[in-house]
Amino acid sequence: MKTFDPSFVHTVYFWLRNPDVESDREAFLAAVTKLLEKSTYAKTKFIGTAPKTNRDVVDSSFTYSLVVTFDSAEAEEAYQKEQAHLDFIEAASPLWKKVVVYDSLGVPD
Repeated sequence: MKTFDPSFVHTVYFWLRNPDVESDREAFLAAVTKLLEKSTYAKTKFIGTAPKTNRDVVDSSFTYSLVVTFDSAEAEEAYQKEQAHLDFIEAASPLWKKVVVYDSLGVPD
């Protein structure tokens, strides 16, 4: 069973330039999967796609989402500078037209 660590949550939404081009989708997934396999800081690791929904409050315009958790804000900062993350940006950034990041800290019990 996977557990979710709420210490520091890094949520990223990606809009690909060509979301209907299968080779672009495959290249993006290969790059993000490699990132998650090689990162020494990322704990919880989730890659998702937009759901088909009719609810007005749901933005399903993105191509992929990524949710990664970290032990702390310092660990997330180190992740930003680690080679696995830099390699991901180099490989995948030509594929996306927009990226939005939401970082959050867990509320204490």
